[in-house]
Amino acid sequence: MNKLDQLRAMTEVVADTGDVDAIQKLQPQDATTNPSLLLKAAQLPRFSGAVADLQAGAISASERCDQFAVTVGADIVAVVPGRVSTEVDARLSFDTAATVDKARTIIGLYADQGIGADRILIKIAATWEGIRAAEILEREGIQCNLTLVFGFEQAQACADAGVFLISPFVGRILDWYLANTDLQITGPEDDPGVRSVRRIYEHYKKHDYRTVVMGASFRNTGEIEALAGCDRLTISPDLMEGLAADDADLPRQLAPAQDILQAPPPLREDEFRWAVNEDQMVTEKLAEGIRRFAADQVRLEQLLATDH
Repeated sequence: MNKLDQLRAMTEVVADTGDVDAIQKLQPQDATTNPSLLLKAAQLPRFSGAVADLQAGAISASERCDQFAVTVGADIVAVVPGRVSTEVDARLSFDTAATVDKARTIIGLYADQGIGADRILIKIAATWEGIRAAEILEREGIQCNLTLVFGFEQAQACADAGVFLISPFVGRILDWYLANTDLQITGPEDDPGVRSVRRIYEHYKKHDYRTVVMGASFRNTGEIEALAGCDRLTISPDLMEGLAADDADLPRQLAPAQDILQAPPPLREDEFRWAVNEDQMVTEKLAEGIRRFAADQVRLEQLLATDH
């Protein structure tokens, strides 16, 4: 088997793209989208008709974006056996109530397409307010994917809240360390993004948390291989193709714990905020990630505008 097939034997592989043609070719279990990927999808011939219809519609910019996200998501649901992650507007990252309302709206739009909540994950930034929104939604049966996870305390708070899945970022953590420190990377074992996901995974398994760990934001196949055995990995089509072209052996790196320990007490809000504040990388990358997704949301709104 090639490395992609070997990886699938121990990890659920998720496509990190809105390109339905690429998803059909690579046949992942699930797929994830975000405003940046939706912006790219809006420029594909496949969605030109949907874009034209939305541009002609007498609805708000926010509604156009929600409907386009669901249009792309519905196409993806038709070609994957599992779920698609659809992201809440990043500008709501610090508003719990608005995030909950937006998530309900997205689930309602999917329901209008005949797609149940069991096929969707609502993607929310892992701020304190976002985690609280996810806690509410999970109790309603709307399962969530908490994204932009850069720090251990974010992951711990998500598990405390009973979040279905988290997306700890690998490549963006590496980017920060390469730009801001003299860290020398000689292999995946030196990669701070890889080490971060391993720490989160081991903590979850050791304390029997049910939250799924889905490593994300990869810069190379070496990072992916170093996390073989993680619950899920969301991978771009080009890196999937790189794994598929390699027939070398892929050993498992992560496995569930044998001995289960009692979980620590839930993090308080002040503990969470202090931990994020004290880690410069987490603070900067979380803020940057929210800003980037928000900027692409605005670009998507402009693309779908009636006067475009």
